[in-house]
Amino acid sequence: MQQALSWLVLLLSYVGLGLGSLPRLRMNRATIALAGSALLIALGTVPLLEAWAAIDATTIVFLLSMMVVNASLSQGGAFQLALLGLIRVSRSPFGLLLMLVFGSGLLSAFLLNDTLALVFTPLTLQVTAVLGLNPIPYLLGLAAATNLGSVATLSGNPQNILISSFSGIGYLEFAAQMTPIAVVGLLLEVGLLWLYYPEVRSLQPFAQVPWTPLRLYPPLLRKSVAITAGLFGAFVAGLPLAESALVAAALLLITRRLKPERFLGQVDWNLLVMFSGLFILTRATRELLAGWGTSLGPWAEQVAGSPLALLAAVALLSNLISNVPAVLLLQSLLPLQGKTAWLLLSAGSTLASNLTLFGAVANLITVEAAARKGYVLTFGEHLRFGLPLTLLTLGFSGLWLGQP
Repeated sequence: MQQALSWLVLLLSYVGLGLGSLPRLRMNRATIALAGSALLIALGTVPLLEAWAAIDATTIVFLLSMMVVNASLSQGGAFQLALLGLIRVSRSPFGLLLMLVFGSGLLSAFLLNDTLALVFTPLTLQVTAVLGLNPIPYLLGLAAATNLGSVATLSGNPQNILISSFSGIGYLEFAAQMTPIAVVGLLLEVGLLWLYYPEVRSLQPFAQVPWTPLRLYPPLLRKSVAITAGLFGAFVAGLPLAESALVAAALLLITRRLKPERFLGQVDWNLLVMFSGLFILTRATRELLAGWGTSLGPWAEQVAGSPLALLAAVALLSNLISNVPAVLLLQSLLPLQGKTAWLLLSAGSTLASNLTLFGAVANLITVEAAARKGYVLTFGEHLRFGLPLTLLTLGFSGLWLGQP
């Protein structure tokens, strides 16, 4: 009876995580993960102390620290300055697309992609409105680029932060393997948008380049850029990721200019709670599957032994229950001794985010922002772009990472 109830709690939790809510209940992914964990602890599936030990401190610290770094850069105006610089260099509709896609892709390789989508989306809408451009292809390009660019480094997105904690792969080693996937993905993205939206093909210079008022805070901007540069220097030097990010966040929080709320108010506490709950759900899943090791072993070895099969499994699961839960679940089931399997896990969970509107937070941010401005981005229109992009990038990843 206790095991049956535990499976029911797990099933409802993962369904809720996949949908983002549960019918008739005002719950989001964070509260679903937390409530599911609490019920599993109450049922005795995972004792409280064991559940607490299951929460990976390295991942939580790294994620929290990077959020503080992002908040400081945002408050200083670094993101606005970067976007305006890209726009002023672009000069034409196609140039704007190129600069937006590759600029946001590059930034998302080093900073959390959802933060970039939140900051860049309203600025992109403002610029396209002034220039009289259809914002839909540019918003599609922005959302997909933040997902694709984030695959390149261990600090690009939450699932890569998880993988950095579990795999032991170095920052530069990971980037050397994954950057080609990000670059090819960005090129494919531009090609698809060029194919689907004739208006973005124009090389005719803009009659005027819009002046977007900037809200800069120079002292904080200088401090944030300097400390962030030092942080990525530490990453490149091979220093521990979580500890380096924590020190950077601490230095940014030591200030006499801004109230702490300006920093901590931009931390996504929901995401941190969700991660903590997911660690516990994953431990419970592992406990319940312990007796199935003999039957699951051959399947797991077969999937892990085939790059395309592993990519397909990760991509499918990522779209069913979201990418972070998929990574946590698969890393506990698959025999991921080799580095290639970890890289495939990263590629599959990230690239699958572009498949549908619901595949990534960045996608939802852009579609909601477009709707508020009167532009409708339908599920079908996104799928027309996202399906070939996902299949092509996953196919390239399988060939690239699966080579001897």
